[in-house]
Amino acid sequence: MPVPRAAHVMTLPEFDVAPYRLSGLVIGCLMNHAPALAALGEAALAAPYKGRPQAPVLYVKPRNTLAADGAVIQVPGGVAELEVGAALGLVIGRTACRVSAADALQHVAGGIIVADISVPHDSFYRPSVRLKARDGFCPLGSRVVPLTDPDALAVRVYVDDHLVHATDTGQRIRNAVSLVSEVSDFMTLNAGDILMLGVSFGAPRVRPGQRAAIEIDGLGRLQMSFVHERVSA
Repeated sequence: MPVPRAAHVMTLPEFDVAPYRLSGLVIGCLMNHAPALAALGEAALAAPYKGRPQAPVLYVKPRNTLAADGAVIQVPGGVAELEVGAALGLVIGRTACRVSAADALQHVAGGIIVADISVPHDSFYRPSVRLKARDGFCPLGSRVVPLTDPDALAVRVYVDDHLVHATDTGQRIRNAVSLVSEVSDFMTLNAGDILMLGVSFGAPRVRPGQRAAIEIDGLGRLQMSFVHERVSA
């Protein structure tokens, strides 16, 4: 049944590890999964890309997108389905500014499950805010877990309790330490910020009336459901 659209507010959770409270800033990284970039093929050399990325391609999931475990996400009118991108979020534990790759993980408090929800789109060049930054389009897990090897974690996505996507945090063009180092070279990352390692190629899609869940080994399970949006007059 359609539900009315309401003001979206999320109280940011506190955790038992530093920094104890998220800042509300979630940063995504596009085309950081080698198979995803390979799937573009020669299109990556044509307009609008005009070449494979030489630096991290970033975007922001603003505060209005944040949602908790168990969130009910509204599918916009006129949109048949949404893409559910499973991502490992690197939670910054202390200020990271121009840190080296060798020191990068010392600035990471731990990992958190992030669901990067998007309206499906073909172009990854300067992704449209309206496709990635709608209310509730970034559910977060309820745990931040210290990481020993962030580049070797199994990731699973379920839709209506059926496994539909099995991947891992490997095969990244920039692994966890490289990404933290390169991003911190041009922007300061503060305690509580979340830097997503990037969504794997082949992210599944869901329709209104379906449920989805993301599991990352050692980090637990993040669940959400999807309903039709009804915009109030």
